[in-house]
Amino acid sequence: MLSVELHAHSALSYDGRDPVDLLLEQAAAVGLDALAVTDHDEIDASIEAAEKAPDYGLVGIVGMEVTSAVGHVLAFGIEERVESGLPFDETLDRIRDQGGVAVVPHPFQKSRHGVAAHISDEQLASADALEVYNSRLFTGRSNRQAEKFAVRHGLPMTAGSDAHISEMVGQAVTEVGADERSAAAILDGIADGRTSVVGKRTPWRVSLRQFGGGAKRRALRALDALR
Repeated sequence: MLSVELHAHSALSYDGRDPVDLLLEQAAAVGLDALAVTDHDEIDASIEAAEKAPDYGLVGIVGMEVTSAVGHVLAFGIEERVESGLPFDETLDRIRDQGGVAVVPHPFQKSRHGVAAHISDEQLASADALEVYNSRLFTGRSNRQAEKFAVRHGLPMTAGSDAHISEMVGQAVTEVGADERSAAAILDGIADGRTSVVGKRTPWRVSLRQFGGGAKRRALRALDALR
């Protein structure tokens, strides 16, 4: 089993703080086998992280968090940026057209762009996997909803720290049964449902700090764009 962080943001995300090297250092320090950097609607930092990952003893997985018309979708194993703002079904198609794997994160959390409120159960069940443990949830109710849905529909299950600062990488980990230590084998294991989830909730003080820091960075970037 390989321990994989499937949901982490770098400074390229509008609400991320740290460069990819700090995320990679943290992933190696906590004993992970692989890391996917999943920036909001950006892919360049993830490609950089995947290229640098072997220097840290890690497998790098290229990915991004796509903002579809109804909410967020994680795209893994892609080579090019997936366009934002597309319908949910088309977003999944665009990911798969690149040979990628589409995972829906925090599907039942409306406040964080979860898709479940805006699509049918059939559409949600068409994803390749569901994130059933996101460490940035205050009560855990949405995680439980996601797990129940995944079990009921036979969907593979993943976890993610949803880290926006490097210290939180590894809070929630997906253990994947992979045939070899490679990104392709990890993604095959996820798609086949050879996963288990391990994690702990991000402390609420840290979540608030991440949220506040993200809001500040968004405001600064908006001001820069006006200049």
